[in-house]
Amino acid sequence: MIRDAVKGDSEAIAHIYNHYIENTAISFEEKPVSGPDIQGRIENVQLAGLPWVVAVEDGAVVGYAYATKWKERSAYRFSVEVSVYLSNQKQGKGLGAKLYETLFSTLKEGGIHAVMGGITLPNAASVALHEKMGMKKAAHFEKVGFKFDQWHDVGYWQLNLNA
Repeated sequence: MIRDAVKGDSEAIAHIYNHYIENTAISFEEKPVSGPDIQGRIENVQLAGLPWVVAVEDGAVVGYAYATKWKERSAYRFSVEVSVYLSNQKQGKGLGAKLYETLFSTLKEGGIHAVMGGITLPNAASVALHEKMGMKKAAHFEKVGFKFDQWHDVGYWQLNLNA
């Protein structure tokens, strides 16, 4: 089941996200986040009129996706950046695509035109997911993130929802 995030989801979301913070360069955050940190982020996204959705199986949050403003300037108001994260046990089973389908549908209904997704490279699974969703590579920045004592590239994939 995929639904909007609610207050009680923040601890589970923090648990999922902290795996990526502590063990991968997929997120450029370097310190674990708490449930209250995540709750504040969820509230900020929702107050901006943007979606934050979660996937729930057997009563537990097993993945999430959300959109944030692409930039603050008014002319960017129809553009967002999207992110999706899954519990380790749920990767490669199509759940990321289901989360993105729900997120993209909500964004399109809300008048969003352009969706961008940033990916730390290399990351074949994330590239495959974004391209499965119809996104195309639009940018590649070399050595822009420094984590685990090494530099990382970031690519951006884009989809125009109202082509």
